[in-house]
Amino acid sequence: MEALQNVYGTEPRIAPHILVMEDEVSMAKGLEMVLTEQGYTVDLAMTGQSALNKFQQRVVDLLVADLRLPDMDGMEVIKKIKEKRPDTEAIIITGYPSVSSAVNSVKIGVFDYMRKPFTDDEIRGTVQAALKKKQETSFEWLINETERGRLIQKQEVIRVLDRTSEDSDFWRALMENGTEALKGYQLSGRAKAAISSGDLSWIKENVEDLTEEQLSFIYKRLEREAW
Repeated sequence: MEALQNVYGTEPRIAPHILVMEDEVSMAKGLEMVLTEQGYTVDLAMTGQSALNKFQQRVVDLLVADLRLPDMDGMEVIKKIKEKRPDTEAIIITGYPSVSSAVNSVKIGVFDYMRKPFTDDEIRGTVQAALKKKQETSFEWLINETERGRLIQKQEVIRVLDRTSEDSDFWRALMENGTEALKGYQLSGRAKAAISSGDLSWIKENVEDLTEEQLSFIYKRLEREAW
């Protein structure tokens, strides 16, 4: 599915799981159809308690939530889910927008606040962006907070620096385009910034025992900045 490839680079083995919390049946079914067509796994919850129950039963990547529900305030449901799983992204959809609810949504880390009615393309784009953010956040955590992640990042930095000494086209692309040339490498945003800007102190601190040849791009990048 193109939507999944745009989020993950390649189609994932397990489709992202989206929980739609919406008590208006026609709206809920419409969202289910649109998102299922994109390759996502979609569950529906017509009440806040039903949404909480489904959340406990399986991992939810994204919550698409109405605020007016028959049993409880949708904002409270989002808060409870965020407290248990902060990495779960949330999109609010509401026909009754207000300044207070918009402000509260920002405070609890909601990805977007959408006013009804919206188009199929608008919800597709917002969902894709929310899942991409979740993927990038999870990747940053993996790279920065786990021993295996740090080892992978170290190996990737070395791979990039080795390539700069062997591939003049890559050297120029990295010099001119910065982090854009590093797509496809398993690097955190901080590592990409360090390579593209020539942050020698970060590289030496996080990647030990580099040769002068491997560091030649970094030295040249620093020379360019000095000019």
